[in-house]
Amino acid sequence: MATQRQLSWVAAKGRPVPTPAEKPDFSLEVVVLHTTTPGTLRALQEAARLANGLAAQIRLVVLQVVPYPLPIDQPPVPLEFTRSRFRTVASVVPVETQVDIRIGRDRQRMLGSILQPRSVVVLGDRPGWWPSEQRRLVKWLTGRGHQVVFACSQKG
Repeated sequence: MATQRQLSWVAAKGRPVPTPAEKPDFSLEVVVLHTTTPGTLRALQEAARLANGLAAQIRLVVLQVVPYPLPIDQPPVPLEFTRSRFRTVASVVPVETQVDIRIGRDRQRMLGSILQPRSVVVLGDRPGWWPSEQRRLVKWLTGRGHQVVFACSQKG
């Protein structure tokens, strides 16, 4: 039984993109991990700034966890809705952005299988002192050797 499924395309272009195994190794990639919509928009803006300075491409990773009562191929949010939503989200950045939607049971296992060693990952969050899921994710990612940029908006 499959535990993970992948859907990829280049935002606003409508053409398929190579899977990470088919991509050339020489290109630098900035990975934006979807957290919340406002956080992801902040992270995409920061990633676009980084990508322009590094001549890198952006990959927006959307992890959709399917709970065990549901079959793995029937996520709680319909895939067409998810595709449409993230095409719109990714189109706000001026850099070509690959949208990579993963469907699976375990978020950390999905992340572990798709990130290259020492990946540059950008996450967005709201300001605050209370530990959030995103801050725990930063700790998990840095503990595995990834470089994390935390895009947090200013209060006010």
